[in-house]
Amino acid sequence: MTKAERFFNDIKDKKVAFIGTGVTNNDTIRLFLKKGIDVTLCDKKTREQVGALADEFEAAGAKLSLGETYLDAIFECDIIFRAPGVYYHIPELQKAREMGIVVTSEMEVFFDLCPCKTYAITGTDGKTTTTTITTEILERSGKKVHKGGNIGRALLPIIEEISEDDVAVVELSSFQLISMRKSPDRAAITNIYPDHLNVHSSMQEYIDAKKNLILHQNAFSTTVLNLDNEVNNLSEYVRGSLYKFSLKTKPERGSYLDDDGWLCFTNKGVTEKIVHKDEIKIPGMHNVENYLTAISLVHGEATNEAIAETARTFGGVEHRIEFVRELDSVRYYNDSIATSPVSVIAGLNAFGRKVIMIAGGSDKKLDYNQLAEPINKYVKTLVLLGATADKIDEAVRAYADYNENECRIIRVKTMEEAVEAARKAAVNGDIVTLSPASASFDMYKNFEERGRHYKSVVNALK
Repeated sequence: MTKAERFFNDIKDKKVAFIGTGVTNNDTIRLFLKKGIDVTLCDKKTREQVGALADEFEAAGAKLSLGETYLDAIFECDIIFRAPGVYYHIPELQKAREMGIVVTSEMEVFFDLCPCKTYAITGTDGKTTTTTITTEILERSGKKVHKGGNIGRALLPIIEEISEDDVAVVELSSFQLISMRKSPDRAAITNIYPDHLNVHSSMQEYIDAKKNLILHQNAFSTTVLNLDNEVNNLSEYVRGSLYKFSLKTKPERGSYLDDDGWLCFTNKGVTEKIVHKDEIKIPGMHNVENYLTAISLVHGEATNEAIAETARTFGGVEHRIEFVRELDSVRYYNDSIATSPVSVIAGLNAFGRKVIMIAGGSDKKLDYNQLAEPINKYVKTLVLLGATADKIDEAVRAYADYNENECRIIRVKTMEEAVEAARKAAVNGDIVTLSPASASFDMYKNFEERGRHYKSVVNALK
Protein backbone atom coordinates (compact mmCIF):
# COMPACT_ATOMS: atom_id res chain seq x y z
CA MET A 1 0.00 0.00 0.00
CA THR A 2 1.39 3.43 -0.97
CA LYS A 3 1.41 6.40 1.40
CA ALA A 4 -1.39 7.95 -0.65
CA GLU A 5 -3.54 4.83 -0.46
CA ARG A 6 -2.94 4.62 3.29
CA PHE A 7 -3.86 8.30 3.71
CA PHE A 8 -7.18 8.00 1.88
CA ASN A 9 -7.98 4.78 3.73
CA ASP A 10 -7.28 6.46 7.09
CA ILE A 11 -9.62 9.41 6.40
CA LYS A 12 -12.44 7.56 4.63
CA ASP A 13 -14.70 7.96 7.67
CA LYS A 14 -13.66 11.54 8.50
CA LYS A 15 -15.61 14.73 7.84
CA VAL A 16 -13.51 17.10 5.73
CA ALA A 17 -14.13 20.82 5.24
CA PHE A 18 -12.60 22.79 2.38
CA ILE A 19 -12.44 26.55 2.87
CA GLY A 20 -12.53 28.40 -0.42
CA THR A 21 -13.04 27.52 -4.05
CA GLY A 22 -10.38 28.02 -6.69
CA VAL A 23 -7.49 26.30 -8.42
CA THR A 24 -6.06 24.76 -5.24
CA ASN A 25 -9.22 23.27 -3.76
CA ASN A 26 -11.57 22.49 -6.65
CA ASP A 27 -9.79 19.45 -8.09
CA THR A 28 -8.91 18.24 -4.59
CA ILE A 29 -12.59 18.39 -3.64
CA ARG A 30 -13.45 16.38 -6.76
CA LEU A 31 -10.90 13.73 -5.80
CA PHE A 32 -12.18 13.48 -2.21
CA LEU A 33 -15.77 13.17 -3.41
CA LYS A 34 -14.72 10.45 -5.86
CA LYS A 35 -13.16 8.61 -2.91
CA GLY A 36 -16.51 8.74 -1.09
CA ILE A 37 -15.25 11.07 1.65
CA ASP A 38 -17.70 13.29 3.55
CA VAL A 39 -16.95 16.79 2.17
CA THR A 40 -18.26 20.23 3.14
CA LEU A 41 -17.43 23.22 0.97
CA CYS A 42 -17.18 26.47 2.94
CA ASP A 43 -17.04 29.74 1.02
CA LYS A 44 -17.95 33.33 1.85
CA LYS A 45 -19.47 33.73 -1.61
CA THR A 46 -23.21 33.22 -2.07
CA ARG A 47 -24.71 30.30 -3.97
CA GLU A 48 -25.19 32.55 -6.97
CA GLN A 49 -21.56 33.69 -6.85
CA VAL A 50 -20.23 30.13 -6.60
CA GLY A 51 -22.47 29.29 -9.55
CA ALA A 52 -22.29 25.99 -11.43
CA LEU A 53 -19.55 24.75 -9.12
CA ALA A 54 -22.03 24.60 -6.24
CA ASP A 55 -24.40 22.48 -8.33
CA GLU A 56 -21.56 20.17 -9.41
CA PHE A 57 -20.22 19.58 -5.90
CA GLU A 58 -23.67 19.16 -4.37
CA ALA A 59 -24.65 16.65 -7.05
CA ALA A 60 -21.47 14.69 -6.24
CA GLY A 61 -22.41 14.52 -2.56
CA ALA A 62 -20.80 17.60 -0.97
CA LYS A 63 -22.50 19.72 1.66
CA LEU A 64 -22.38 23.50 1.17
CA SER A 65 -21.79 26.20 3.77
CA LEU A 66 -21.95 29.51 1.93
CA GLY A 67 -22.35 33.20 2.75
CA GLU A 68 -21.44 35.23 5.82
CA THR A 69 -21.65 32.28 8.24
CA TYR A 70 -19.65 29.94 6.01
CA LEU A 71 -17.06 29.13 8.69
CA ASP A 72 -19.61 27.81 11.20
CA ALA A 73 -19.49 24.38 9.55
CA ILE A 74 -15.76 23.83 10.08
CA PHE A 75 -16.28 23.08 13.78
CA GLU A 76 -18.39 20.04 12.87
CA CYS A 77 -15.56 18.52 10.83
CA ASP A 78 -12.46 16.46 11.63
CA ILE A 79 -10.13 17.92 9.01
CA ILE A 80 -9.97 21.39 7.45
CA PHE A 81 -8.24 22.18 4.16
CA ARG A 82 -7.68 25.91 3.77
CA ALA A 83 -7.04 27.54 0.39
CA PRO A 84 -3.86 29.69 0.25
CA GLY A 85 -6.01 32.81 0.23
CA VAL A 86 -7.37 31.92 3.69
CA TYR A 87 -4.96 33.40 6.23
CA TYR A 88 -3.64 30.71 8.59
CA HIS A 89 -3.99 32.83 11.74
CA ILE A 90 -7.65 33.82 11.52
CA PRO A 91 -9.46 33.28 14.88
CA GLU A 92 -11.71 30.55 13.52
CA LEU A 93 -8.77 28.36 12.47
CA GLN A 94 -7.04 29.03 15.77
CA LYS A 95 -10.18 27.88 17.59
CA ALA A 96 -10.39 24.78 15.38
CA ARG A 97 -6.81 23.83 16.22
CA GLU A 98 -7.53 24.27 19.93
CA MET A 99 -10.49 21.90 19.50
CA GLY A 100 -8.20 19.24 18.05
CA ILE A 101 -9.42 19.64 14.48
CA VAL A 102 -6.71 19.07 11.88
CA VAL A 103 -5.97 22.24 9.88
CA THR A 104 -3.97 21.59 6.74
CA SER A 105 -3.76 22.42 3.03
CA GLU A 106 -3.48 20.70 -0.33
CA MET A 107 0.23 21.43 -0.64
CA GLU A 108 1.06 20.30 2.91
CA VAL A 109 -0.58 16.92 2.30
CA PHE A 110 1.04 16.65 -1.13
CA PHE A 111 4.50 17.05 0.39
CA ASP A 112 3.69 14.41 3.00
CA LEU A 113 2.57 11.88 0.37
CA CYS A 114 4.74 12.69 -2.66
CA PRO A 115 6.81 9.62 -3.62
CA CYS A 116 9.30 11.42 -5.87
CA LYS A 117 12.05 14.02 -5.54
CA THR A 118 10.68 17.51 -4.93
CA TYR A 119 11.98 20.88 -6.09
CA ALA A 120 10.40 24.05 -4.74
CA ILE A 121 10.93 27.74 -5.40
CA THR A 122 9.75 30.74 -3.44
CA GLY A 123 10.67 34.41 -3.23
CA THR A 124 9.04 37.79 -3.65
CA ASP A 125 9.88 38.01 -7.34
CA GLY A 126 11.00 35.58 -10.01
CA LYS A 127 9.51 32.41 -8.55
CA THR A 128 7.01 31.76 -11.35
CA THR A 129 9.55 32.18 -14.14
CA THR A 130 12.21 30.21 -12.23
CA THR A 131 9.74 27.38 -11.57
CA THR A 132 8.89 27.22 -15.26
CA ILE A 133 12.54 27.39 -16.35
CA THR A 134 13.43 24.60 -13.90
CA THR A 135 10.61 22.47 -15.27
CA GLU A 136 11.71 23.07 -18.87
CA ILE A 137 15.33 22.14 -18.08
CA LEU A 138 14.41 18.94 -16.26
CA GLU A 139 12.03 17.89 -19.03
CA ARG A 140 14.77 18.46 -21.63
CA SER A 141 16.97 16.24 -19.50
CA GLY A 142 14.49 13.39 -19.90
CA LYS A 143 12.59 13.56 -16.63
CA LYS A 144 8.82 13.36 -16.18
CA VAL A 145 7.98 16.56 -14.34
CA HIS A 146 4.84 17.48 -12.40
CA LYS A 147 4.68 21.28 -12.09
CA GLY A 148 2.24 22.91 -9.71
CA GLY A 149 1.55 24.82 -6.52
CA ASN A 150 1.14 28.57 -6.67
CA ILE A 151 1.79 28.45 -10.41
CA GLY A 152 -1.79 27.38 -11.05
CA ARG A 153 -2.20 23.62 -10.63
CA ALA A 154 -3.00 21.52 -7.57
CA LEU A 155 -0.81 18.40 -7.35
CA LEU A 156 -2.59 16.42 -4.63
CA PRO A 157 -5.38 15.42 -7.07
CA ILE A 158 -2.80 13.54 -9.20
CA ILE A 159 -0.79 12.09 -6.29
CA GLU A 160 -1.68 8.51 -7.27
CA GLU A 161 -0.32 9.07 -10.79
CA ILE A 162 3.14 10.14 -9.62
CA SER A 163 5.90 7.53 -9.52
CA GLU A 164 9.19 7.45 -7.61
CA ASP A 165 11.15 8.15 -10.82
CA ASP A 166 9.27 11.38 -11.55
CA VAL A 167 10.08 14.82 -10.15
CA ALA A 168 7.76 17.51 -8.81
CA VAL A 169 8.60 21.19 -9.32
CA VAL A 170 6.52 23.47 -7.12
CA GLU A 171 6.14 27.21 -6.74
CA LEU A 172 5.16 28.20 -3.19
CA SER A 173 3.83 31.50 -1.86
CA SER A 174 4.17 32.82 1.67
CA PHE A 175 0.49 31.97 2.23
CA GLN A 176 1.20 28.31 1.44
CA LEU A 177 4.49 28.21 3.35
CA ILE A 178 3.24 29.85 6.55
CA SER A 179 1.91 26.53 7.88
CA MET A 180 4.22 24.06 6.14
CA ARG A 181 6.41 21.80 8.25
CA LYS A 182 7.98 19.74 5.49
CA SER A 183 10.55 21.06 3.02
CA PRO A 184 11.53 19.91 -0.48
CA ASP A 185 14.60 17.91 -1.45
CA ARG A 186 15.85 20.91 -3.43
CA ALA A 187 14.80 24.44 -2.50
CA ALA A 188 15.50 27.90 -3.87
CA ILE A 189 14.61 31.34 -2.50
CA THR A 190 15.00 33.93 -5.25
CA ASN A 191 14.83 37.05 -3.06
CA ILE A 192 12.87 38.67 -0.25
CA TYR A 193 11.38 42.17 -0.39
CA PRO A 194 8.36 43.67 1.44
CA ASP A 195 5.14 42.16 0.06
CA HIS A 196 1.64 41.08 1.17
CA LEU A 197 1.87 43.29 4.25
CA ASN A 198 -1.88 43.84 4.02
CA VAL A 199 -2.26 40.20 5.15
CA HIS A 200 0.86 39.23 7.10
CA SER A 201 1.00 40.71 10.58
CA SER A 202 4.57 41.94 10.02
CA MET A 203 7.53 41.77 7.66
CA GLN A 204 9.07 39.25 10.03
CA GLU A 205 6.08 36.93 9.66
CA TYR A 206 6.48 37.17 5.87
CA ILE A 207 10.19 36.29 6.13
CA ASP A 208 9.47 33.45 8.56
CA ALA A 209 6.93 32.00 6.12
CA LYS A 210 9.53 32.01 3.34
CA LYS A 211 12.05 30.47 5.74
CA ASN A 212 9.79 27.44 6.17
CA LEU A 213 10.86 26.33 2.69
CA ILE A 214 14.29 25.38 4.04
CA LEU A 215 13.82 24.92 7.81
CA HIS A 216 12.68 21.32 7.52
CA GLN A 217 15.22 20.05 5.00
CA ASN A 218 17.59 17.26 6.00
CA ALA A 219 21.35 16.82 5.62
CA PHE A 220 20.96 15.30 2.15
CA SER A 221 19.05 18.26 0.75
CA THR A 222 20.09 21.13 -1.53
CA THR A 223 19.41 24.81 -0.85
CA VAL A 224 19.90 27.74 -3.24
CA LEU A 225 20.03 31.33 -1.92
CA ASN A 226 20.59 34.74 -3.49
CA LEU A 227 24.01 36.09 -2.51
CA ASP A 228 22.99 39.61 -3.62
CA ASN A 229 19.88 39.84 -1.45
CA GLU A 230 19.10 39.78 2.27
CA VAL A 231 17.83 36.23 1.75
CA ASN A 232 21.53 35.34 2.05
CA ASN A 233 21.06 35.89 5.81
CA LEU A 234 19.16 32.60 5.92
CA SER A 235 22.37 30.65 5.22
CA GLU A 236 22.73 29.72 8.87
CA TYR A 237 19.51 27.66 8.71
CA VAL A 238 20.71 25.39 5.90
CA ARG A 239 21.47 21.78 6.87
CA GLY A 240 22.38 20.25 3.51
CA SER A 241 24.36 21.43 0.48
CA LEU A 242 24.22 25.20 0.09
CA TYR A 243 24.65 26.88 -3.29
CA LYS A 244 24.40 30.59 -3.98
CA PHE A 245 23.83 32.64 -7.12
CA SER A 246 24.99 36.14 -7.91
CA LEU A 247 25.07 38.75 -10.64
CA LYS A 248 27.85 40.61 -8.86
CA THR A 249 30.40 38.17 -7.47
CA LYS A 250 31.66 34.62 -7.79
CA PRO A 251 30.33 32.45 -4.93
CA GLU A 252 32.36 29.69 -3.37
CA ARG A 253 29.76 27.19 -4.61
CA GLY A 254 26.99 28.03 -7.04
CA SER A 255 26.19 30.03 -10.16
CA TYR A 256 27.23 33.51 -11.25
CA LEU A 257 27.59 35.88 -14.20
CA ASP A 258 31.23 36.35 -15.18
CA ASP A 259 32.81 39.51 -16.58
CA ASP A 260 32.39 38.26 -20.15
CA GLY A 261 28.63 37.66 -19.78
CA TRP A 262 28.70 33.89 -19.28
CA LEU A 263 26.40 32.17 -16.80
CA CYS A 264 28.74 29.84 -14.93
CA PHE A 265 28.61 27.20 -12.22
CA THR A 266 31.48 26.66 -9.80
CA ASN A 267 32.08 23.97 -7.19
CA LYS A 268 35.25 22.56 -5.59
CA GLY A 269 37.47 24.74 -7.74
CA VAL A 270 35.91 23.61 -11.04
CA THR A 271 34.07 26.23 -13.12
CA GLU A 272 31.76 25.45 -16.03
CA LYS A 273 30.57 28.01 -18.59
CA ILE A 274 26.97 27.11 -19.43
CA VAL A 275 25.32 29.77 -21.60
CA HIS A 276 25.96 33.40 -22.53
CA LYS A 277 23.47 35.99 -21.30
CA ASP A 278 22.94 37.27 -24.85
CA GLU A 279 21.56 33.86 -25.83
CA ILE A 280 18.72 34.04 -23.29
CA LYS A 281 15.50 34.57 -25.23
CA ILE A 282 13.55 36.40 -22.52
CA PRO A 283 14.84 39.94 -21.79
CA GLY A 284 16.17 41.56 -18.63
CA MET A 285 18.84 41.00 -16.01
CA HIS A 286 16.17 39.70 -13.65
CA ASN A 287 15.79 36.77 -16.05
CA VAL A 288 19.56 36.22 -15.98
CA GLU A 289 19.06 35.92 -12.21
CA ASN A 290 16.22 33.46 -12.73
CA TYR A 291 18.48 31.27 -14.88
CA LEU A 292 21.26 31.46 -12.31
CA THR A 293 18.79 30.28 -9.67
CA ALA A 294 17.69 27.38 -11.84
CA ILE A 295 21.28 26.42 -12.71
CA SER A 296 22.19 25.97 -9.04
CA LEU A 297 18.91 24.20 -8.34
CA VAL A 298 19.24 21.55 -11.09
CA HIS A 299 23.03 21.12 -11.23
CA GLY A 300 23.87 17.44 -11.18
CA GLU A 301 20.28 16.54 -12.05
CA ALA A 302 20.16 18.07 -15.54
CA THR A 303 22.62 18.54 -18.38
CA ASN A 304 24.30 21.83 -19.22
CA GLU A 305 23.08 21.32 -22.79
CA ALA A 306 19.47 21.21 -21.54
CA ILE A 307 20.02 24.46 -19.62
CA ALA A 308 21.55 26.23 -22.65
CA GLU A 309 18.86 25.01 -25.04
CA THR A 310 16.11 26.12 -22.64
CA ALA A 311 17.71 29.56 -22.41
CA ARG A 312 17.79 29.87 -26.20
CA THR A 313 14.21 28.72 -26.82
CA PHE A 314 12.00 29.41 -23.77
CA GLY A 315 9.76 32.39 -24.56
CA GLY A 316 8.63 33.30 -21.07
CA VAL A 317 5.64 32.96 -18.75
CA GLU A 318 2.17 34.34 -19.41
CA HIS A 319 1.68 37.73 -17.69
CA ARG A 320 5.44 38.29 -17.17
CA ILE A 321 6.59 40.88 -19.75
CA GLU A 322 4.46 38.91 -22.19
CA PHE A 323 4.33 40.34 -25.70
CA VAL A 324 0.67 40.83 -26.68
CA ARG A 325 0.68 42.45 -30.12
CA GLU A 326 2.05 45.26 -32.27
CA LEU A 327 -0.44 47.81 -33.64
CA ASP A 328 0.40 51.02 -35.49
CA SER A 329 4.10 50.39 -34.73
CA VAL A 330 3.35 50.30 -30.95
CA ARG A 331 4.22 47.14 -29.00
CA TYR A 332 1.95 46.08 -26.12
CA TYR A 333 3.19 43.97 -23.18
CA ASN A 334 1.37 42.27 -20.31
CA ASP A 335 3.27 42.30 -16.99
CA SER A 336 0.23 41.71 -14.77
CA ILE A 337 2.26 39.44 -12.47
CA ALA A 338 4.26 42.53 -11.41
CA THR A 339 2.23 43.12 -8.25
CA SER A 340 4.96 44.89 -6.25
CA PRO A 341 7.21 47.91 -6.88
CA VAL A 342 10.30 45.68 -7.02
CA SER A 343 8.88 43.51 -9.81
CA VAL A 344 7.80 46.60 -11.77
CA ILE A 345 11.29 48.04 -11.49
CA ALA A 346 12.75 44.80 -12.87
CA GLY A 347 10.40 45.07 -15.84
CA LEU A 348 11.25 48.72 -16.50
CA ASN A 349 14.94 47.91 -16.38
CA ALA A 350 14.36 45.08 -18.86
CA PHE A 351 12.80 47.47 -21.38
CA GLY A 352 15.69 49.88 -20.85
CA ARG A 353 13.86 52.82 -22.45
CA LYS A 354 10.94 55.17 -21.86
CA VAL A 355 7.55 53.41 -21.93
CA ILE A 356 3.86 54.07 -21.42
CA MET A 357 2.83 52.25 -18.25
CA ILE A 358 -0.59 51.24 -16.90
CA ALA A 359 -0.46 50.77 -13.12
CA GLY A 360 -2.63 50.54 -10.02
CA GLY A 361 -4.77 47.98 -8.23
CA SER A 362 -5.55 46.85 -4.71
CA ASP A 363 -3.28 47.90 -1.85
CA LYS A 364 -0.82 45.46 -0.21
CA LYS A 365 0.47 48.19 2.15
CA LEU A 366 3.73 48.54 0.21
CA ASP A 367 6.05 51.52 -0.07
CA TYR A 368 5.43 53.15 -3.47
CA ASN A 369 8.10 55.81 -2.95
CA GLN A 370 10.67 53.37 -4.33
CA LEU A 371 8.86 53.63 -7.68
CA ALA A 372 9.34 57.37 -7.93
CA GLU A 373 12.83 57.41 -9.44
CA PRO A 374 12.44 54.54 -11.95
CA ILE A 375 9.06 55.81 -13.14
CA ASN A 376 10.45 59.31 -13.65
CA LYS A 377 13.40 57.78 -15.49
CA TYR A 378 11.64 55.17 -17.62
CA VAL A 379 7.97 56.23 -18.00
CA LYS A 380 6.83 58.94 -20.41
CA THR A 381 3.09 58.46 -19.70
CA LEU A 382 1.71 56.87 -16.55
CA VAL A 383 -1.91 55.68 -16.70
CA LEU A 384 -3.33 55.01 -13.23
CA LEU A 385 -6.44 53.17 -12.07
CA GLY A 386 -7.57 51.23 -9.02
CA ALA A 387 -7.23 51.64 -5.26
CA THR A 388 -3.49 52.44 -5.27
CA ALA A 389 -3.69 55.13 -7.96
CA ASP A 390 -3.49 57.97 -5.41
CA LYS A 391 -0.45 56.50 -3.64
CA ILE A 392 1.48 55.93 -6.85
CA ASP A 393 0.51 59.37 -8.15
CA GLU A 394 1.70 61.05 -4.93
CA ALA A 395 4.98 59.13 -4.90
CA VAL A 396 5.81 60.04 -8.50
CA ARG A 397 4.91 63.74 -8.12
CA ALA A 398 6.88 64.02 -4.86
CA TYR A 399 10.10 63.03 -6.61
CA ALA A 400 12.56 65.93 -6.58
CA ASP A 401 13.13 65.89 -10.35
CA TYR A 402 9.52 65.28 -11.37
CA ASN A 403 8.58 67.07 -14.59
CA GLU A 404 4.97 66.73 -15.76
CA ASN A 405 6.12 67.25 -19.35
CA GLU A 406 8.53 64.32 -19.07
CA CYS A 407 6.21 61.99 -17.15
CA ARG A 408 2.56 62.75 -17.83
CA ILE A 409 0.03 61.17 -15.43
CA ILE A 410 -3.46 60.18 -16.61
CA ARG A 411 -6.22 58.89 -14.30
CA VAL A 412 -8.87 56.42 -15.54
CA LYS A 413 -11.46 54.11 -14.00
CA THR A 414 -11.47 50.97 -16.16
CA MET A 415 -9.03 48.80 -18.10
CA GLU A 416 -10.75 49.80 -21.33
CA GLU A 417 -10.15 53.48 -20.53
CA ALA A 418 -6.56 52.72 -19.56
CA VAL A 419 -5.74 50.97 -22.84
CA GLU A 420 -7.45 53.70 -24.85
CA ALA A 421 -5.52 56.43 -22.98
CA ALA A 422 -2.26 54.56 -23.56
CA ARG A 423 -3.03 54.17 -27.25
CA LYS A 424 -3.73 57.89 -27.65
CA ALA A 425 -0.47 58.77 -25.90
CA ALA A 426 1.63 56.38 -28.01
CA VAL A 427 3.56 57.24 -31.15
CA ASN A 428 5.45 55.04 -33.61
CA GLY A 429 8.00 52.83 -31.84
CA ASP A 430 6.49 53.18 -28.35
CA ILE A 431 5.99 50.40 -25.80
CA VAL A 432 2.84 50.10 -23.68
CA THR A 433 3.04 47.84 -20.62
CA LEU A 434 0.55 46.79 -18.00
CA SER A 435 2.78 46.87 -14.88
CA PRO A 436 0.38 47.31 -11.94
CA ALA A 437 2.73 47.37 -8.89
CA SER A 438 -0.36 46.24 -6.99
CA ALA A 439 -2.57 43.24 -6.40
CA SER A 440 -5.70 42.81 -8.51
CA PHE A 441 -8.41 42.17 -5.96
CA ASP A 442 -10.10 45.57 -6.18
CA MET A 443 -11.27 44.76 -9.72
CA TYR A 444 -10.35 41.13 -10.51
CA LYS A 445 -10.13 37.68 -8.91
CA ASN A 446 -6.38 37.46 -9.50
CA PHE A 447 -3.54 38.84 -11.62
CA GLU A 448 -4.23 36.21 -14.33
CA GLU A 449 -7.78 37.47 -14.84
CA ARG A 450 -6.47 41.05 -14.95
CA GLY A 451 -3.80 40.15 -17.49
CA ARG A 452 -6.22 38.27 -19.73
CA HIS A 453 -8.70 41.14 -19.63
CA TYR A 454 -5.94 43.55 -20.59
CA LYS A 455 -4.91 41.29 -23.47
CA SER A 456 -8.49 40.98 -24.70
CA VAL A 457 -8.88 44.78 -24.70
CA VAL A 458 -5.57 45.25 -26.51
CA ASN A 459 -6.38 42.54 -29.08
CA ALA A 460 -9.76 44.16 -29.74
CA LEU A 461 -8.14 47.43 -30.80
CA LYS A 462 -8.57 48.20 -34.51
